[in-house]
Amino acid sequence: MPYPEIRPRRLRRNAAVRRLVSETRLDPAELVLPMFVREGLTEPRAVASLPGVLQHSRDSLRKAAVEAVQAGVGGLMLFGVPTGRDATGSGGLDPDGILNVAIRDVVAEVGDATVVMSDLCLDEFTSHGHCGLLAPDGTVDNDATLEAYARMAVAQADAGIHMVGPSGMMDGQVGVVRRALDAAGHQDVAVLAYAVKYASAFFGPFRDAVESALEGDRRAYQQDPANLRESLREVELDVAEGADLVMVKPALPYLDVVSAVRAAVDVPVAAYQVSGEYAMVEAAAANGWVDRERVMLETLTSIRRAGAQIILTYWAVEAAKLLRERY
Repeated sequence: MPYPEIRPRRLRRNAAVRRLVSETRLDPAELVLPMFVREGLTEPRAVASLPGVLQHSRDSLRKAAVEAVQAGVGGLMLFGVPTGRDATGSGGLDPDGILNVAIRDVVAEVGDATVVMSDLCLDEFTSHGHCGLLAPDGTVDNDATLEAYARMAVAQADAGIHMVGPSGMMDGQVGVVRRALDAAGHQDVAVLAYAVKYASAFFGPFRDAVESALEGDRRAYQQDPANLRESLREVELDVAEGADLVMVKPALPYLDVVSAVRAAVDVPVAAYQVSGEYAMVEAAAANGWVDRERVMLETLTSIRRAGAQIILTYWAVEAAKLLRERY
């Protein structure tokens, strides 16, 4: 029947009705907070290009982890920022390196109250800023890098991590990490595969947060933003190699990719709302151009609607508190 008999606006008439018929819901348990811990800090330090985001000291990291748990956040993704770097990223493999120490700190503080995850990549630890070891010609040596990833995964698992996130986009990384973990007796440590990671301009503020030494770019191993079929192939390979979850990064510019990945696999799908996405909204809100809280939740809802069950976002704690107030 046409109008006036059919009136879709009946289901939008007030907040209670809209809440009742909402098709997509965000839950704090689906949000993961990325956290940075910098070696040598005694007090947390602000990241200028990421308003509200901190480089933590070990003490402030523990406190922030507890706050996140109390807010109901589903997970924490840890990144380490060392004071020294070398060509092989040895600090990432060192049991006493800042990331592995931070893993022990956070797991000791929050236990199993949330999922403690760690970035499994060398870029924060290398003097050249690339995600792997360099060959003599300056390119990233895929297979030599896999050997380092295997050792890094075991070091993180030994420190108590619940889930590792191999993010370097090396061919075969998931299978190598899975086999290394199993061989070391860490069969219960899950693998969140950065299966789809684009060579994106949206990563800029993140590189400030980790004090990246990168010169040049990562287009030889991260994906071309123009490609979708390639992404689905990467996802298929990672699942076949043993990925427990797969992730798309960035999120908002690639919602079509998130949706396609969700349709293609039967494992949980995550998306990372990256630093550039966050920083743009914060800048617009600071200028009074957008309603910050509404845009925050609208962007997160759009990522959830596209099919991501898990969302990494720098707003995780704030969004979780807002969601608890509303629902």
